Amino acid sequence: MKAFELVKKELKAIFTNPVITLTIFGGVIFYSFLYPLPYAEQIPREQEITVVNLDGSLTSHQLERMVDATPQVKIVKRAHSIREAKAQFLQGDVRGILLIPKHFYRDLLLDKSPTLSYSGDASYFLVYGTIAEGLAKASGTLAAKVKVTKLLMDGIPLDLAKEQYSQVKLNMKPTFNPTLGYVSYVVPAVFVLILQQTLIMGAGLLGCTEKLIDGYWNKHSALTIITIRSLVFVAIYYLMASYYFGFSFDFYGINKLASPLIILALLAPLLLCSTFIGIFLGALLPRRELVTFVVLISSMPLIFSAGFIWPLESLPLPMIWLSNLFPCTPAIQGFLAVNQMGADFSQIMPQWQLLWLQVFVWGTLAYVTYRRAQRIPIRFQETHTN
Repeated sequence: MKAFELVKKELKAIFTNPVITLTIFGGVIFYSFLYPLPYAEQIPREQEITVVNLDGSLTSHQLERMVDATPQVKIVKRAHSIREAKAQFLQGDVRGILLIPKHFYRDLLLDKSPTLSYSGDASYFLVYGTIAEGLAKASGTLAAKVKVTKLLMDGIPLDLAKEQYSQVKLNMKPTFNPTLGYVSYVVPAVFVLILQQTLIMGAGLLGCTEKLIDGYWNKHSALTIITIRSLVFVAIYYLMASYYFGFSFDFYGINKLASPLIILALLAPLLLCSTFIGIFLGALLPRRELVTFVVLISSMPLIFSAGFIWPLESLPLPMIWLSNLFPCTPAIQGFLAVNQMGADFSQIMPQWQLLWLQVFVWGTLAYVTYRRAQRIPIRFQETHTN
């Protein structure tokens, strides 16, 4: 009965605090629509560019038409010099520039390799990558056409020339992301991080708020409060996770290959560990705004060291070790494996075991710091906070 009363008090403390309520429910729901919004079209298309054609030959104009026919870019302006094209770019009229050099056609006839120059707005990775991809495809197609033409002139049959124009053939078959879209690539991992970060903030804000007044949290043992609080937050976030991995995934058309039991098993240590980190920060930090600050500044390093934006092999070992101190790293790796790539649960056992090890370590730290915070007089805490 005492446990049931504590559960009710914990729920009341959470739902009557507008800051915590906004962080937990507002943050999760808000980010479920805000973050995927830039990727709603999966991949960027029809990026506007300008062309500087210094050659003026029929072949160079053919290249322009090929570039304009690609789905990635669209020619909206033409310039007579690089300076004019740069001015168009700086004014925001275009997002990229294609430069066709002088003597482009002559160099092709002389079997030389003319250099095409193109640039894009690198302040947006998706825009720059799309422009580079479209221009590279068009120029590569033209180069293939020229090589096939030369082979035909040498007396090689057309069917054989199509096979011999390049020594290497690329046959790309996307396995786990058939649309090659950014929603299916980015959103599942980021949702895991959002669950962790908002949960840490919610538990941390509650702990810092308790330092200002006396209440039921000072009348029970630290172990009892931490246990009840963890169960309450985990229950709430199971609902939040169901919203993310259920409705949101269906809404954005993201793959769901894992069974609900595997998702629940993977979420359990993630949510527990995140709650313990929040309790630890709430007991350690003197003011509750510092909880939000610490969590927010840690978000970008955590997402970039999780191993799905850059491969782990490209990251320094100290960064990998540091990222593995937080539950989002193994959770993201495990979740992407089972839910996006169809792995068996046995294949993510190392990540699952690491999560439970983190639960023990962070749970111990949360207990020690929370017990110490209970012993600090409220009057001293108020003076220290002010």
